[in-house]
Amino acid sequence: MTIKRALVLTTINAPNEALRLLASGAQTHDIPFIVIGDTKSPPDFTLPPARYVPIEGQEKMFPDLCRVLPHKHYTRKNVGYLIAIQEGASEIQETDDDNLPRAGFWEATSETVEVEIVKTEKDWFNIYSLFSDELIWARGFPLQFINDAGEFKTESGTSRGLILQGLADENPDVDAVFRLTRKLPVNFNQRPAVMLAPGVWSPFNSQNTIFKREVFPLLYLPSKCSFRMTDIWRSFVAQRCLWETGEGVVFHSATVYQERNEHNLLRDFEDEVPGYLLNDKIRQSLEDCRLEAGDMTRNLSLCYEALVKDELLQSDELPILREWCRALEQVN
Repeated sequence: MTIKRALVLTTINAPNEALRLLASGAQTHDIPFIVIGDTKSPPDFTLPPARYVPIEGQEKMFPDLCRVLPHKHYTRKNVGYLIAIQEGASEIQETDDDNLPRAGFWEATSETVEVEIVKTEKDWFNIYSLFSDELIWARGFPLQFINDAGEFKTESGTSRGLILQGLADENPDVDAVFRLTRKLPVNFNQRPAVMLAPGVWSPFNSQNTIFKREVFPLLYLPSKCSFRMTDIWRSFVAQRCLWETGEGVVFHSATVYQERNEHNLLRDFEDEVPGYLLNDKIRQSLEDCRLEAGDMTRNLSLCYEALVKDELLQSDELPILREWCRALEQVN
């Protein structure tokens, strides 16, 4: 079977080095490249051969979703996923406009991936600890468990690689607490891919990630949370749903390096406070949520309904989610 990959990102910036490298690589590897704009995006944005879709184009294609999807928010990216699905992608790769690809970024995926499966009695596992000798943790990892490594074991196995998370070198995806207290850059060790066994939690992000068709519903980014939490809280819902298939998220060595856009670290910290306070409560809520085998979209809805019921997410997330599910049904 031929895998048709599409690359999706959103930006409010003019084409920079990272975007130009992504466009060049996409052209070389015959990968459709979809760039989603927002209200602050340059009106004259052009980046051949990328397909740039401004707000007006998004609203024409998906009017019902765009009616409830906020502007000036990272979740405009949801429209890009739908466009890729509508155009027949069988896997969607995503990144951000400050990640520069290495050769491995463009490598084709396979139907199965050789992995080391991590098993532990702990709820959370710091996946970065397997790729670095330094104390480093991923954005979204609960701070109260940073020094609580616990025992774990690994065994060889295979995965279908339904969700693949690559790491990022130089300026990796860490939280504001790390950035305010520890030194960068950090480069990760090269090592075999790792899959967390079902029931073992870790955040993953949207910076270097591939979703395969079977799990396309799980691409949904929630809007009624901060910019710094949208992909993290998505990751918790996604892995909870993924476990119903007997699979886990696969993490692999860095295939991008980040030259980070300018950030206000104290503002990042403020935006991450809901995660510091709620990430483990979200885990508990999702673990208690009873899902239905075989229906990914239904399980997605059940997870978000549980988070709203437990007052961990605003109730006005659900109308946006419903429009996502309707749009997904239309494009499939």
